[in-house]
Amino acid sequence: MVELKKLMGRPTVKEGKRTKFINVRFTEDEFKEIVELEQQLGLSRTELIRMRVLADTQKIVVNSRVLIKYLDDVGAEMGRIGNNINQLAKHANVLNLKGQLDPLIVDRFNYLFNDYIKVQQVLEATFRKIIRAMGR
Repeated sequence: MVELKKLMGRPTVKEGKRTKFINVRFTEDEFKEIVELEQQLGLSRTELIRMRVLADTQKIVVNSRVLIKYLDDVGAEMGRIGNNINQLAKHANVLNLKGQLDPLIVDRFNYLFNDYIKVQQVLEATFRKIIRAMGR
């Protein structure tokens, strides 16, 4: 007969085994807030509390779906702004060819365009910060 090997289950953890337990009480409002965060972030209650208590205080827990939606909205808005700038430049070129372009309009456009470039640079810096924070 063939000898069957006895299954032992999951191997025992030698290091990092969680053996300590903390019992905490919350008010009804605090508990509702924890349950909401749990659902929004897709984390278990234990993981959420452990992250909030033990994690580096610089880290921020965010709902990635909401963040991606906002980033998508910002990208779409930037695309619309770029389209508007192209339309204004085309219109200005047509007026310039006809000799009807007012220099004050050119100055105002350049001022607003420089403003737009500054906003875009701040936005890019903010995106880099978000990406770095998410990579930790």
